[in-house]
Amino acid sequence: MQEWFRAGCPRCLVIAEVAQAHDGSLGAAHAYIDAVAAAGADAVKFQTHIAAAESTPSEPWRVPFSPQDESRYAYWKRMEFTEPQWRGLLEHAGEKGIGFLSSPFSEEAVDLLERIGVPALKVASGEVMNLPLVERMAAAGKPLLFSSGMSGWEELDAAVEVARRRGLPFAVLQCTTAYPCPPEETGLNVLAEIRGRYGCPAGLSDHSGAIYAGLAAAVLGAKLVEVHVTFSRACFGPDVPASLTVEELADLVRGVRFLERALANPVDKDAAAGRREELRRTFGKSVVAARDLPAGHLLRREDLALKKPGTGLPPARLSHCVGRTTTRPLAADEILSEDDLA
Repeated sequence: MQEWFRAGCPRCLVIAEVAQAHDGSLGAAHAYIDAVAAAGADAVKFQTHIAAAESTPSEPWRVPFSPQDESRYAYWKRMEFTEPQWRGLLEHAGEKGIGFLSSPFSEEAVDLLERIGVPALKVASGEVMNLPLVERMAAAGKPLLFSSGMSGWEELDAAVEVARRRGLPFAVLQCTTAYPCPPEETGLNVLAEIRGRYGCPAGLSDHSGAIYAGLAAAVLGAKLVEVHVTFSRACFGPDVPASLTVEELADLVRGVRFLERALANPVDKDAAAGRREELRRTFGKSVVAARDLPAGHLLRREDLALKKPGTGLPPARLSHCVGRTTTRPLAADEILSEDDLA
């Protein structure tokens, strides 16, 4: 991530957000890294929860989805990994050649991620207004990615200013906190507003559960596209309806790369047509005799037709042929040349 910022953000990063899709299983978390890498994503992202540091036992459920966890606090507890386990996940991502990111939800989580050496930190939508935590994240001296799903401009301004004061590279992602997010609430227009307001890379953190918004964001100049990922929509978890399957993630990656190449190579229509002259002759049409015609015949429109290939007089010359005289006999379907006309 740091290299990407230093290089001027040359490509759109596709970030696969695992979040809690691992459901507390370390093995599943590692399996997601393998799947995300195989799909071609640039980075895998997790969330680092330390229940005692971020929550109280009275925290309400966002969605009461879990029959095995008696409280939201218990759920966060079950989502915890130890520091060596987090280090193992980061190292696994490195072995697979992809970046590793996480959103910390407490200062203790920031400390943990700093110790294992994460290259950048993601400020979750619900933490942008938590300036003490943003300050602690900025103190780590790493690039910050701000997700804006719960913030208006004033709150984002304050959070971004924390990164600016420290001279940190940063990016802001348009996000709508809805699971799944309907098309009319995606906010693709905000990408340009982010670039204009902050002069930083703009991205989309998409919760639509489809590849379309991410592809549109890439066309609109997004430098980051983040999507939730799941092995299957039959999996357990609150984010599944807003997630892409790993197969859809691969489709998104291919689409983003296709669009990058297309946008990076503008086409000159005249030059392109000239390079396809052979195809123009093959698929184009020529002026031909519609029937057998004798020499000295005064041509009428009904004496002529337009047929393939395009190796003779082009259709644009048809009107110029009418009223002229043939210089030699012409067989039906014979292609006319200028020498055949007086």
